[in-house]
Amino acid sequence: MLSRRRLLVAGAAAMAAGGAAAETAKFSSGFVAVKDGHLSLDGKPYRFVGANLWYGAWLGSPGVSGDRARLGRELDRLKALGVTNLRILGAGETSPAKVAISPTFRGPGKDYDQNLLKGLDVVLAEMAKRGMKAVIYVNNFWDWSGGMPAYLRWTGNGEWFQQGDPAHPWPEFADYSARFYGDAKAQDLFRHYLRALVGRVSSVTGKPYRDDPTIMAWQLANEPRPGGSEAFGVPNLPTYYRWIAETSALIKALDPRHLVTTGSEGAMGCLQREACVVEAHKPASIDYLTLHVWPNNWGWIDPKNQPATYAAGEAKCRDYVTRHIAIAKGLGKPLVIEEFGLIREDRAFTPGGPTTHRDRFYRMMFGLVEADMKAGGPLAGTNFWAWNGEGRAQHADAWFKMGDRAYVGDPPQEEQGLFGVFDADASTLAVVREHAKAVAAI
Repeated sequence: MLSRRRLLVAGAAAMAAGGAAAETAKFSSGFVAVKDGHLSLDGKPYRFVGANLWYGAWLGSPGVSGDRARLGRELDRLKALGVTNLRILGAGETSPAKVAISPTFRGPGKDYDQNLLKGLDVVLAEMAKRGMKAVIYVNNFWDWSGGMPAYLRWTGNGEWFQQGDPAHPWPEFADYSARFYGDAKAQDLFRHYLRALVGRVSSVTGKPYRDDPTIMAWQLANEPRPGGSEAFGVPNLPTYYRWIAETSALIKALDPRHLVTTGSEGAMGCLQREACVVEAHKPASIDYLTLHVWPNNWGWIDPKNQPATYAAGEAKCRDYVTRHIAIAKGLGKPLVIEEFGLIREDRAFTPGGPTTHRDRFYRMMFGLVEADMKAGGPLAGTNFWAWNGEGRAQHADAWFKMGDRAYVGDPPQEEQGLFGVFDADASTLAVVREHAKAVAAI
């Protein structure tokens, strides 16, 4: 049965590829493509400055989470900064996790939340008005949006527990979440939603998603990993690679006009193996590589002592980016640094508070990107993590609580303001604006 399914997916992808070639002239205008190992738009290099705005569909919704006026203001602020690319969440699964968002796009059935789907229609339409492109991720390795653990809970695959449960220390959560790739029932549920989403017709524009050039790419998941431990992750690698190949081929069969990528963090999310990164991005149905850079989370820069540990941590970040540029060159594919961040000074969460080391980190990351762009390298752009805008923490301890509606870029699993950029963070905004001018001049 499995082999027959693979044949069907592969066959559909082949047919789609053939059809896409025949329709290139008709549909290429306005669509981001890959040409000679670089992102391209209308025959010219596509380079961008981007941000993460996972909650875009929640603001665009006509339901309880919606605030379309705020959505418009946030998009205007981002455009004024020179941001032209947004990475947004197009999925969410109901979960009992204390830090999970609500509402969500789906539960265990097939009665998907029409308000959030309409919210996604709205954010895409508003982005189109402002000349922005969207990267939509359709699953999550982490449970703050339900994600892969929610699917496993629905199928009864092992004992469900939430990330951070002290009874299940790291890497138990990562090993548990990574069961998702080999769970046939979970894949059936996921693919049903995937077909509905990728095959959707916008309630705002009346245009099928597959025909909308506002979408730059579909992304398989936020930070998919083969596991957390060597003991689980290494034997799971073939299943992980197969899931990437089959899921990306299915998306291409449904929508041959848009790019597809993984959402991978790079080697740090691949059992610290560069060979894993290479294998995961080899399929022809994966158009470009992704990279995330989190020096605080990885222990490279101590969040309790950034001044003393910053320099050594920055050197590791530079090396990490450089090594993944080399991997992208080896595969002949573009590279996007779609997440990076650093905490505020003294782990504060106050808008407008000191961000000395964060600003230094942003300048360093942007400098690497600009240098590679000028050298004709594979780096196409960045999406900093993340845009808080006018959102604010609603509680004294800065933690998200179920029912909060003042969404920020920091997801519910983190303090609201930990990594995100507020509209009051003047010095960081200046760094982003300066970088946008530099990219536009290349």
